[in-house]
Amino acid sequence: MIDNLQQGFFGIGIFNGKTPENLGVLWRSAQNMGASYIFTIGNRYAKQACDTHKAVGAMPYFHYTTFDDFYQQLPKGAMLVGVELDERAVSLETFKHPTRCVYLLGAEDHGLSRVAIEKSHHLVKFDTPMSLNVSVAGSIVMYDRRTKVFQKN
Repeated sequence: MIDNLQQGFFGIGIFNGKTPENLGVLWRSAQNMGASYIFTIGNRYAKQACDTHKAVGAMPYFHYTTFDDFYQQLPKGAMLVGVELDERAVSLETFKHPTRCVYLLGAEDHGLSRVAIEKSHHLVKFDTPMSLNVSVAGSIVMYDRRTKVFQKN
């Protein structure tokens, strides 16, 4: 296992997510991929059937009512990484993940708000013609981070 000092930490969450099922799937992936915590902005999480590993009790969950509330609570020294199809975003394939960061995903139908995009320290995207399901996108980002961190060691 990677030493936490080398790995740093990361959180991952959804901005105005549409369904609790997407959060449940993302939560399970976050637990498997070593996330420090998970969060939502806007819509609240409700326990549902896809939380088969009881991730609710295994890692912290935070809820923020607004983006500003979330942004003010970013961990000290953490970079905000927005996952968005935007012309300024870099391809995930070439992205170097910050040691301490928070990944922010938008719902499939609306993506991230303009403010969230502007306040992100980094923007990453997938080289796909259409957007991905939010829980799938988050899982891919976490897997990419894990793979690149293991390659360093």
